[in-house]
Amino acid sequence: MRCALVIPSWVPEDIFSSKTASSQINYWQPLGTLSVAAVLQKEGHDVRFLNGAFMTHADIMRELRNFAPSFVGLYSTTFGWEKAKKTAQDIREIFKDRTFICTGGPYPIAAQAHCLEDAERHIDAVITGEGEFSTLELVQRLQEGKNLDGVLGIVYWSGGTVVTNPPRPLIDDLDSLPFPARELLGDIDKYIPPPATYKRKPVAVMMTSRGCNRRCIYCFQIDKERKSGIRYRSVENVIDEIEHCLRQGYREIKFIDDTLAADYDRAMRLAREIRARGFDFSWFASACVNQVDKPLLKAFKEAGCWAILFGAESGVQKNLATIRKGITLDQTVKAVKAAKEVGLKVSTPFMFGIPGETFEEGLKTIDFAIKLDPDIANFHAITPFPGTYLYENLDQYGTVSEELTDFTYQGAAFIPYTMTKEEILKLRQIAFRRFYSRPLFILRKMFVLRSRSDFMMALKSLKSLFWVWTKSDLFARSKSSPARKAH
Repeated sequence: MRCALVIPSWVPEDIFSSKTASSQINYWQPLGTLSVAAVLQKEGHDVRFLNGAFMTHADIMRELRNFAPSFVGLYSTTFGWEKAKKTAQDIREIFKDRTFICTGGPYPIAAQAHCLEDAERHIDAVITGEGEFSTLELVQRLQEGKNLDGVLGIVYWSGGTVVTNPPRPLIDDLDSLPFPARELLGDIDKYIPPPATYKRKPVAVMMTSRGCNRRCIYCFQIDKERKSGIRYRSVENVIDEIEHCLRQGYREIKFIDDTLAADYDRAMRLAREIRARGFDFSWFASACVNQVDKPLLKAFKEAGCWAILFGAESGVQKNLATIRKGITLDQTVKAVKAAKEVGLKVSTPFMFGIPGETFEEGLKTIDFAIKLDPDIANFHAITPFPGTYLYENLDQYGTVSEELTDFTYQGAAFIPYTMTKEEILKLRQIAFRRFYSRPLFILRKMFVLRSRSDFMMALKSLKSLFWVWTKSDLFARSKSSPARKAH
């Protein structure tokens, strides 16, 4: 069957301020969609991938007309839902009922039946969990002309009724999955992580595990009760995919597990195996500060890791407890210090607008970030995406925007009772000003410029820093969005 997997068209300004987009923009390889594509291909289906990060809406419609798929799978985030609906509507107008339209991704997984009702019959089904085998079984049923009764992990229209099938169990044997179909990406040089978070191109992203055993209130997990905890791929299977990526021409890998060090012994074995193979690639990883120590970080460095991200989140212990981060400030200080001592670059994201946080506590977080002195610090607004604990318990904590397009880390979709939206946006601007305007920080960055791309990135960063200082409402959206309390 002809299957088209589509990410609706979007532009950087949908997420970032137009003044700073050039120094913030990044294009991730959509691993979930590519994994679905690989499973469909393995069973003989003809799959096309259309990425709206690099295509206009008109381009996507033209390609779909030419391909004439029998099945279209639309990926949607929360902020991208309106564009997904528009894409589905236009596909329906072109193909009528000759094409089955399905949607998946973080927002459909959280909203489920609401997506079908909200899309006015332009969408036929929603994938409610991991997409690989639910999509495959759905497509096979369509190909055989059978109904969708009993297909686990979907919600669908049956006549005039929305039918919710039971959830599909999560995939336990991740080694059984084919590697993501990265060959569908086209020009792989277009897919780059955020500036300053990679050294070599092309960059592949990879997951060595799925799930998380932590309970942060802002994090979306398919398995909310954490029944399965973390599901790991074998080290051997990960090594095989690394080799596969290197054969495809990739020179850097960004591991995007929630934390690569959740199983300490496995992380150590993976690092030692990468080093033993003598692979020619650099890599970047994320880890929890209470799951690493100097020997593990040294092993990462010796295996080609050049940078690590630690989710610091706040400089106030009370606020770390509120978000259930499960770490202490002292653990963050020790992890950053150890990473620097072994020669790793360090990135630490922080967030403002935590429930119960005050403006003064936000200033303390900025002080803490400067004290830590990582190589990169980012400052987000906490965002209660649908399906998270924070979203489902909003009445306890604050109000949230009615506009789904506000649901990015750049704005302030959520306002705690202890702060205003203006204070959150002001804290973000103060943080970027204070952290990146330090003379010593700027001098250090100038001394490590080596290539033309380094200089170009530095110029973009300086331009963004200029706007951070001169435009007082840099992070404010052009129109204010109404707020609502939880249901």
